[in-house]
Parts: sequence; structure tokens; C-alpha cells
Amino acid sequence: MGTTARVICDTVAALTSSFRITEEDSPDSAGGSLPNKDRVIEVLLLLEEVLFPGRMSPETVEQGQMEPYIEEHVSRAHRLLTFEVSRALPLRWLGHCAIVEGTKPDIEDVRGEAERISLELMRRLPDIRRRLIKDVEAAYDGDPAALTFAEVVLAYPGLVAITSHRIAHELYLLSVPVVPRLMSEYTHTKTGIDIHPGATIGDRFFIDHGTGVVIGETTEIGNNVKLYQGVTLGAKSFPLDEQGNPIKHIKRHPTIEDDVVVYAGATILGGDTIIGKGSTVGGNVFLLRSVPPGTTVVQKSVGLEFRNGNEIV
Repeated sequence: MGTTARVICDTVAALTSSFRITEEDSPDSAGGSLPNKDRVIEVLLLLEEVLFPGRMSPETVEQGQMEPYIEEHVSRAHRLLTFEVSRALPLRWLGHCAIVEGTKPDIEDVRGEAERISLELMRRLPDIRRRLIKDVEAAYDGDPAALTFAEVVLAYPGLVAITSHRIAHELYLLSVPVVPRLMSEYTHTKTGIDIHPGATIGDRFFIDHGTGVVIGETTEIGNNVKLYQGVTLGAKSFPLDEQGNPIKHIKRHPTIEDDVVVYAGATILGGDTIIGKGSTVGGNVFLLRSVPPGTTVVQKSVGLEFRNGNEIV
């Protein structure tokens, strides 16, 4: 056997021995019935096109063609989503729910639950659309550079991120594992905006510019909130259990009440941190405590020094 063949054979043997072909969710598991990332993304894109027809389509959708166009996209999204949710659902019962409930349904239950979830998401699409229209209005009203609603719909990454989030969040509420995260992380790579699907976000939400925004899983955001680029709504730390593992399913991220503006580069941390209604958080503020309604928080000035060569000017 030549060197090349020997190296390939040894590599294959070493890799193969490192895999566990099992239904168990473990760091070294491989294979099994897991959601397909590309098909999940296809579902997301189909639903985004349903919510904003013509935004991504290369063809013009005429008024008389709207109903069959929407029906085609919704039907395909439903079929694909049902299959991918059915592949994801076993992870729900293998994880926290299995420990709590002590049950693991048979395959018929999984497929039936996947069908129910997919149909329920389709039922919620009109309400998602209603909320997104308010988000478009908030972006138009909140940015003097936005000259038309079409500009917001076609060009604003913040709207792309919130559209994806409003879809993924409903799947999160329906206790679908993995699939919502695949949607949110795909959008993260496209927009630079990282919103965990668990975050609760009210109406008329606007992210201006957007790049570098991070919104954690247990964040709660009220109505008419505006964030600028580089804002982090994160956790102070990760409480550990007796075995030293992070405790999950607890409130770790801040609450932002109605009518709040958070400027570029601000970091707000902690599950017990509440930014009161009508407050403004200035740029580059690092905040670990709550503030009452109507508060303005700014960085204390430390001054600037201007030099021309060695001379202060």
C-alpha cells in the first residue's frame, strides 16, 4: 500500500472509531435523524417570501396572482417544515422534557406532533405579518434616511432579522428543538444581528444599522423600542448547579420596557436588570443595574486630548 492510501485508510479508521451512531444526544454522536440545515433555511426563506411577497422573488407578483403564489409557498413550507420538525422532535424528549415527564412517544406521535406544530405556525402567519407591518412603520418613522416603506422592506437588515425572529420565536414557543436556532443563526450570518429565538419582542421594534446587535434568550423587549448597532442585551454570568453545569431555563437577560432607545455600543446585562419605560441608554454605556422609567443614562465624560506632533492643541 502506498503512502497516500495508507494515510487515507488510517484517517478513515481513526475518524470512524470516534463516532457513535446512536439516538443519544452526545458530543461524539453522528448520523441519526437530525434536521437538515439547508431545508430548514429553505422553509425560512419561503415564509419570509410569504410575509413580504416580491422581496426575494426574481419575478413580479401581480395582484391577481397573489393568492396562488402564497398558496404555493405556504404549502411547500408546510411540507418541508413538518418533515424537519419530525426529525427534530426526538431531541425534545431526549432532553429536558424526557427527564421531567419520563415519556418518549413512538414515531406516530412524533409525526403527528410535527404536523400539528407546522399547521399551527401556518395559522399564526397572518398575526406575524400584522406585527411585521408595524415593524416596517417603526423603521420608517424612526429613520430620517428611510424615504419609502419599500426601502425599509428591501434594504434594511434589521427588518430581515426581526422577520426571521418572529418566525423562529413561534417555533420556540411550540417547543421545537434545534430548528429555530438554525433559522436565527442563518440570519445572524446574513445580517450580523444575533437574536436568540427565545427572546420576547413587542410591536414596532426597530434595529437601526444593526451590525453587532446581540439579544439573549430570556430578553424581554416591550413596544416601540429602538436599538442601534453594537448593542448587547446579555447575561451577567452563568449560575452553576451542584455538578458545575450551567443552570438552564432561568431569566438571565434584561427587560427593556416600552419606548426605550438604546444607542450604539451599549451593553446591558442581567436577568434582574430592567430599563424603565421611556428611558434612553447612551452609546458605549455598560449597565448592570435597573433604571427607573424616564431615565437617561450616559457615559461620564473623561475628556479628549488633541495633539499636533508633540504639541497639545
